[in-house]
Amino acid sequence: MNKVILDASAILACLNNEPGGMEVADVAHSTPCLVVTVNWAEALTRLIEWGLTPDEAQEAVESLDLHIADFDAALARRCAELRPATRHKGLSLGDCACLALAQQERAPVLTADRAWLSLAQPLGLDIRCIRPASP
Repeated sequence: MNKVILDASAILACLNNEPGGMEVADVAHSTPCLVVTVNWAEALTRLIEWGLTPDEAQEAVESLDLHIADFDAALARRCAELRPATRHKGLSLGDCACLALAQQERAPVLTADRAWLSLAQPLGLDIRCIRPASP
């Protein structure tokens, strides 16, 4: 893989040693990983909600050595265009921003959200869920 897109759930799984988190850590240490600013903010926000200071949250996310992609006008439009195809799955703006970046970069995306898998084929994306399948 040339690069991989991470959503906030994948970042948080890695930082919290949740199921699938080691997969994210392995990828982050071997492949350039991109995160859109919206998902960067989402990860920071969640860590702060869980009790980290803003500085601690930033240090934690920065420890993954991610490349940050700006949520610019072109990406915002691509994100908006995804809404009709993703609404029925309940995806958030951040989720669509992540998928829009994956489309733009033509790169696989790692997520902990299993619901995204059904969107891979309709959106023409390589979506990989880090969570093990339920028995």
